[in-house]
Amino acid sequence: MKVGIDSYCYHRFFGEVYPDQKPPAKNMTMEDFLKRAKELEVDGVSLESCFFPSTDPAWFKDLKAQLDEYKFDRVFAWGHPDGLERGQNWKAFDEMVSMIPHAKAIGADVMRVVGSSLMFRHEPHGPQITALVEMFKKAVKVAEDLDVKLAVENHIDYTADEIDRLITEVDSDYFGLNFDTGNFLRLLDDPIAGMEKLAPVVLATHVKDLMPDKNARPTDWHFFAGVPVGQGLIDNETLARLLSKANFKGFLAVEIDHPHTDWTEREDEAVALSIKELKRIAAGL
Repeated sequence: MKVGIDSYCYHRFFGEVYPDQKPPAKNMTMEDFLKRAKELEVDGVSLESCFFPSTDPAWFKDLKAQLDEYKFDRVFAWGHPDGLERGQNWKAFDEMVSMIPHAKAIGADVMRVVGSSLMFRHEPHGPQITALVEMFKKAVKVAEDLDVKLAVENHIDYTADEIDRLITEVDSDYFGLNFDTGNFLRLLDDPIAGMEKLAPVVLATHVKDLMPDKNARPTDWHFFAGVPVGQGLIDNETLARLLSKANFKGFLAVEIDHPHTDWTEREDEAVALSIKELKRIAAGL
């Protein structure tokens, strides 16, 4: 099993600072991120397109060259923060489809996509999934032509059963799951049960570990906040074993979105510890 990092771990350094956070002393470029990933000796990177400074073909060509130089596996990630807005935003759909050729251009054979978000989780889910099935059925036709698989993330929006319905109804070999190991917990849905159901369709991962944060309210999305892998409630070792059993071909990509109070402004340290733990897990598979 390979190990990697999602660039969202460093969102504060890319300019997205949450209201309860402080801006960093120095920002990070995509080149800086890739250099740090190389220093941490990971196998792959998941790159959030919301932090790309350009959509010029020349920029993607240079990005691919750096990825190739470092010999990184790669996932192109689209959809932060609200993706297709539960199947109601066709402008976002057009943007998503326009990104598929860029994923191909950087040599990514998987593109993470987002159907909804926590913003819409309290609305009825059935109509949302019906609308998303329509959108993704259209999108996978483009993806298949370019030989890029779309991996929808469980984005603090849908349970494992609902994700299973979405993937089953889209019914394409070019549509699967970006399994976020923490986001099911945030819906009080069991990640292990979810992986047992969904492992065969997992194309990419976000590996989180979470702990309740006493400085957050139980109704806050980040009440379960990010800690280094191995220090929280998520049994990522069992999740990795289930992926291995299902012959998962991707990499375990660390993602820290909202750090726990104990890890405020310590994202890089938390990432390094997470990589160390995931390498230990991977070595035992």
